[in-house]
Amino acid sequence: MRRKHPSFTAIPVLMLMFASCVPGGGADKPSPARDAHETRRRELVESFSRADEVRITDKRVIEAMLATLRHRFVPEALQAQAYEDRPLPIGHEQTISQPSLVAFMTQELKPKAKDRVLEIGTGSGYQAAVLSPLVAEVYSIEIVEPLAERAAKTLTELGYKNVHTRAGNGWLGWSEAAPFDAIIVTCAPDAIPPALVEQLREGGRMIIPVGPENRVQELYLLEKRDGKIEQRSILPVRFVPMTGKEKGAP
Repeated sequence: MRRKHPSFTAIPVLMLMFASCVPGGGADKPSPARDAHETRRRELVESFSRADEVRITDKRVIEAMLATLRHRFVPEALQAQAYEDRPLPIGHEQTISQPSLVAFMTQELKPKAKDRVLEIGTGSGYQAAVLSPLVAEVYSIEIVEPLAERAAKTLTELGYKNVHTRAGNGWLGWSEAAPFDAIIVTCAPDAIPPALVEQLREGGRMIIPVGPENRVQELYLLEKRDGKIEQRSILPVRFVPMTGKEKGAP
């Protein structure tokens, strides 16, 4: 689990937690133009189009980021910092990831309107909320049960109806809901979990960091073609380790 807050200097660092699943998501999402944080959120999202390494150009992703109320996914005491481009602690030695990395990973996943997406590492529920308007269904797994419960509550309160969550071991995926058109992983295993490859639909896409704990890892984009996996390295990153493999199935 996280022992320190991430930095975003020489390389982008994404520090989410390893995962459970969150219920919620879908229609009736809050309007980005009707809350006190709108101006700061818009300034933050507009800065993504000027970034060098993680530039965001997908208009659908930009709209989703504008519509997602990040301040609702952080502790009340930190809401004033919610629209700074950095991770924030959310309890249990975990953090909500910095918004630019959330946007970048979402863009690289190339979500489609009819997709069913699996997320490994619900955390606060923020990434699931960003994905919600872009796809048909989101299934999200969180290994820290109190965080899974809190994320589910937040997503439900915000009216997300197409996000389904549960507490569990993300290394094993969510076989009952498989196959998935896309999978997004927010913690770093030392190897790609076989269950996730199996649960990825033919032609499906997976974005996942892979590498040892406390070292620079690689963010990969995987595509499943003719039953085989093609992978491309996207970016050096540093994620928290995937803990489910060691802990075993819940």
